[in-house]
Amino acid sequence: MLREEISRRLKEIGSADILVGIPSYNNADTIGHVVRAVQAGFAKYFPDKKAILINSDGGSTDGTREIVEKTMIDDFEHLLINQRQTLLSKIVTPYHGIPGKGSAFRTIFEIARGLGVRACAVVDADLRSITPEWIELLIRPVLEHGFDFVSPYYLRHKYDGTITNSIVYPVTRALYGRRIRQPIGGDFGFSGRLAEFYLAKDVWESDVARFGIDIWMTTTAVANGFKVCQAFLGAKIHAPKEPSSDLSAMLTQVLSALFMLMEEYEDKWKRVRGSSPIPMFGFQFSVGLEPVHVNIDRMIDMYKLGIKELGDIIREILSEESFDGVKETVKSSPFSIDDELWARVIYDYAVAWHKKVMSKEHILKTLTPLYLGKVASLVIDMADSNASQVEERLEALCVTFERLKTYLIERWD
Repeated sequence: MLREEISRRLKEIGSADILVGIPSYNNADTIGHVVRAVQAGFAKYFPDKKAILINSDGGSTDGTREIVEKTMIDDFEHLLINQRQTLLSKIVTPYHGIPGKGSAFRTIFEIARGLGVRACAVVDADLRSITPEWIELLIRPVLEHGFDFVSPYYLRHKYDGTITNSIVYPVTRALYGRRIRQPIGGDFGFSGRLAEFYLAKDVWESDVARFGIDIWMTTTAVANGFKVCQAFLGAKIHAPKEPSSDLSAMLTQVLSALFMLMEEYEDKWKRVRGSSPIPMFGFQFSVGLEPVHVNIDRMIDMYKLGIKELGDIIREILSEESFDGVKETVKSSPFSIDDELWARVIYDYAVAWHKKVMSKEHILKTLTPLYLGKVASLVIDMADSNASQVEERLEALCVTFERLKTYLIERWD
């Protein structure tokens, strides 16, 4: 529920055409840039629309909210913008409920509903690469082309976004049949009617409110037949991490949301075969990307150690065929985990979650070393590949997941 002062503020504003929400938590170093980009996007591309900027904050103690309050663009002329955005409102509010990005989004959805907003977007507070064009690309497909959900399409370093590349994109594509390249991108456009649909779902006291909101938004839109597209945003630059550093919690969070959604939409994904592309908005171009340093030997060592120490548990999760394949990879030279084995492994984990072969926490924690092994294998494969060759390599991985979907369904049932 919205706080009383926010409800009063919404009554003062009355209604709005477009909205951009920025969830935040201690983002004082970057959020000023994000706010300026949003304001410039409103002024440049939607000067005649009644716009509102929402900062939904999780209790920042570093001055994040104060920066949002005072940040304004004073010189539009140097941005080649002829007129100021005179129809802009701004609301800065702490959100209530379970701490997490999902609860921040819920507040944004509620404000969108309260103002009858037609088109919305959410963008991360730690972005360094956001430009005013992002606002047009995330909102205009909804406002003028009838789309309900706009997924971001970023260019990323080939060693960045490894959870997306090796698991989330191949699985969601195989399950739901739409080629949404960045299903957990973090920056989305969506219609007012989809925001209302999200609010009506009974998830806001669950883990979705803490984490997993990105994959939940994407899957909910696709599985329920909303009209989806992608927007090319160029590079996403914030704070890239080496794939083997501090990822167990992130992997657990993303996979728990992914598997939970498989349970909810079982009747829908079982009927899907193959996949189809979705429309892309925006001018595509190449960009220079910040390097991501990868310690291959460390990842392979963690993979082998995980199989040695967790082998008895992993054996209960995997099929006999998959477990034998995993054991063989330990002896492979050069090190490699082929795509077919990897697809079976991920599907085995989904089935183990579904059948509750042990606690969900134990199931997901044992996947971390296996994931590191597949990332190491992909890094070795792509060492000399350019961006287009990397996409070809990931396309082959996705096709393998689609082909082995019958394996998933047979084991699931």
